[in-house]
Amino acid sequence: MPTLAERLGFAANDRIAIVHADDIGMCNAANEGSFEALENGVVSCGSIMVPCPWFHAAAERARANPALDLGVHLTLNSEWPHYRWGPVASRDRVASLLDAQGCLPRTSIEVAQRATPEHVEIELRAQIETALAAGVDVTHLDSHMGTVLFPRFLDVYARLAQEFRLPAFVARPDAKVLKKAGLAGFEPVLRQAMERMEAARLPVLDAVDLFSLDFAPGGGDAHTKVRLDRIGAGLTYFITHPAKESAEIRAISPDSHARVFEHEFYGSARGRDEFARRGLKTVGMRALRDLVRGEAQRASSSGASVRS
Repeated sequence: MPTLAERLGFAANDRIAIVHADDIGMCNAANEGSFEALENGVVSCGSIMVPCPWFHAAAERARANPALDLGVHLTLNSEWPHYRWGPVASRDRVASLLDAQGCLPRTSIEVAQRATPEHVEIELRAQIETALAAGVDVTHLDSHMGTVLFPRFLDVYARLAQEFRLPAFVARPDAKVLKKAGLAGFEPVLRQAMERMEAARLPVLDAVDLFSLDFAPGGGDAHTKVRLDRIGAGLTYFITHPAKESAEIRAISPDSHARVFEHEFYGSARGRDEFARRGLKTVGMRALRDLVRGEAQRASSSGASVRS
């Protein structure tokens, strides 16, 4: 069987990064940093947080430039101390997703313990449909803070991906990566997610680099070198969180230094040149969406031919 890389037209041993900008729509700084990185840098795709205050500005940018490769960053959390948001669906329809302030909960554990799969599906469907209605050419789904990957919600995640014919972020579990991220016990969950996506005939990525914001001020260059050194053969989902330097991002996020560094590196010729020097290739999620839809269409045509 050809590898996923080969199905996309790459060689089996090519080192390919899906350089992904998370948290678009979260705030103005995230929008400015991410769109600059998409338009000028090495970032190949990103995803939008539909419940957030700057979603509509992000959707306006997406409509103005349909070539941008943008998905929905399925959001069940509102994690910051003072900057909060609620669900897209009306609160009376998703009561188990609300905290005491009427916002989405701060932690993934709270959602996993309290939210019902029914309410999760109502909210996530509303997020996808809102993005589509706003004119975003949605290319994929992924999960803010990984919350949708909890076992109780996996069927919802896979069902929505299958229904909308969209690739959804799932990567083959790597025990070393999970241990480094403090998620050693999460391997069976990711294996279950992988099996669920494969059963739905949706692509599973070869690897993921989760360590986007994991460095102290001044440590961006050394940290990024380690990340780039780790990219191996196949497709690696390479997460970034670009944000433009501003008082806004400093007030919202204690890791603003990392977000600003990622905008400056991945959103510039510096990042493009470093990827080229290392022989790293990049691809976006639109290519996977085209693969999913093309293979489904061919299978449908083949079935019709057999029946006739």
